[in-house]
Amino acid sequence: MSVFYARMRMVFDNYTLIIIAVILAASYVPAQGSGEVFFKWLTTAAIALLFFLHGAKLSRQAIIAGALHWRLHLLIFGCTFIMFPLLMVALTPALKPLLGEQLWVGMLYLAALPGTVQSAIAFTSMARGNVPAAVCAASASSLVGILVTPILVKLMLDADAGTTGMLDAVIKISLQLLLPFILGHYSRRWIAGWVDNNRTLIRYVDQSSILLVVYTAFSSAVVGGLWYTVPPKALIMLTVVCCALLALVLMITTWASRLLNFNKEDEITIVFCGSKKSMATGVPMAQVLFAGGAVGPAILPLMVFHQIQLMVCAVMAQNYAKRAEPVPEAA
Repeated sequence: MSVFYARMRMVFDNYTLIIIAVILAASYVPAQGSGEVFFKWLTTAAIALLFFLHGAKLSRQAIIAGALHWRLHLLIFGCTFIMFPLLMVALTPALKPLLGEQLWVGMLYLAALPGTVQSAIAFTSMARGNVPAAVCAASASSLVGILVTPILVKLMLDADAGTTGMLDAVIKISLQLLLPFILGHYSRRWIAGWVDNNRTLIRYVDQSSILLVVYTAFSSAVVGGLWYTVPPKALIMLTVVCCALLALVLMITTWASRLLNFNKEDEITIVFCGSKKSMATGVPMAQVLFAGGAVGPAILPLMVFHQIQLMVCAVMAQNYAKRAEPVPEAA
């Protein structure tokens, strides 16, 4: 057993193993009846607290410092909200029969999501990229995604694909995610010091809220017959498709940044911010956008893609970091 665990740790980090354990718990002991109601209310409160703390953590100076690099942000936003959806729409004739209706909807939802915040900034820093620009791009992507993602999902999916109405979704997401974020940001004057001194606690709130959403979503999906409608073969094909998608996106972001003559630091920021999709934003948002048992299959591609992007980008960041320091120009 210890040998098996050691090998699993070589591939997955502790948090990913916990997520897998939560999925297994939801599969064998799903929340039902009054338990389901309790976990839904608890999850809603945890998500609101999460976005409140994210708003309190983002300083006005970080926004101003990174916002000035408009060419970089324009390319990252184009990759996140235009390139990904166009790729998925173009690949729909192949993906829909290959993955099935439910996972295909999940892939379209994945394409519409904003980029990550924590891991994009962490990998950019590790690779010695443009960190201030990464902070601004990743944070702005999450904020814009709250409004843009429901619109993209509605455009890509038919009305009967299991989503709620677009206006209703925007209102719900704004109340559940955007409002706590704004309140948190305007509370910085009073709690900025506490937030800066308790980043570990914030990380635990971040991770715990995702675990709650995963358990609640998969409980609902399992009760609705998730594992009967998504066979093992489809899960294997989903993993292959996510690997191919990530490889294609990494190639496009790298090529585009070099074609447009960005320096190496900006290239790193573009590659890591433009190729990622946020599980921290995507999982809570799916609970608003998708109805009932459709939430589980909708976030399954996101969870697979998220794990693959973490493993691949960790290796890429280490390789970027090994490059020689730039030689300063003579005065």
